[in-house]
Amino acid sequence: MLEVRDLQSGYGDAVVVRGISLDVGAGEIVALLGRNGMGKTTFIRSIMGLTPPQIRSGSITWRGESLVGLRPHDVADRKIAIVPQGRRLFPSLTVIEHLTMLKNLRAKNGWTVDRVFGIFPRLAERRHHRGGQLSGGERGMLAVGRALMIDPQLILMDEPSEGLAPVMVQHLEGIILDLKREGLSILLVEQNYHLAMRLADYVYVLSQGRVQFSGETQALVANENIRRTYLSV
Repeated sequence: MLEVRDLQSGYGDAVVVRGISLDVGAGEIVALLGRNGMGKTTFIRSIMGLTPPQIRSGSITWRGESLVGLRPHDVADRKIAIVPQGRRLFPSLTVIEHLTMLKNLRAKNGWTVDRVFGIFPRLAERRHHRGGQLSGGERGMLAVGRALMIDPQLILMDEPSEGLAPVMVQHLEGIILDLKREGLSILLVEQNYHLAMRLADYVYVLSQGRVQFSGETQALVANENIRRTYLSV
């Protein structure tokens, strides 16, 4: 569904993503791993058309259509959602407002506020609280719920477990697996190696903006040299 070929992007004169190629198939969870500063977030932002990364060369294709040059809302219109690093919520907007502001009113099926509350009961309890009043775990839930409200076929998740307590990480893991069972494709950027290994079908390891390893999850588990060199695991 998503095909990225030889993508190069960066900021000003600095090239951060250096020729990455990556595929995400229907109903797959693909993990993108690497230490901080290796180009993972820049890669995600390049797919979504978010500035400031500028694409220098390469292609990004979604279901046969190029995404290069599209604005973020045009990418979202193609059923691609993002759970950004840091959550990026609006401090003054309530939970309900976050969930309803992105809903495509033309859609007759798919995700609703009640359905999001069904998987995140805590958000139902906090529905009238503003983004700035939520805990870290609640902000993480809301960021995922907000992404679901566009009825995506692909979700880009950038460090979704960051700052979460272990019990919340376990809950998030269950939610991601449920979404996969429903047929959603997920590109997961994650520092939590063990979480990624439990979730992913396929793994890419980045270092200095380049792919140093790609393969099935078990192949990475068996490759001690790659794990130690690029992930310190």
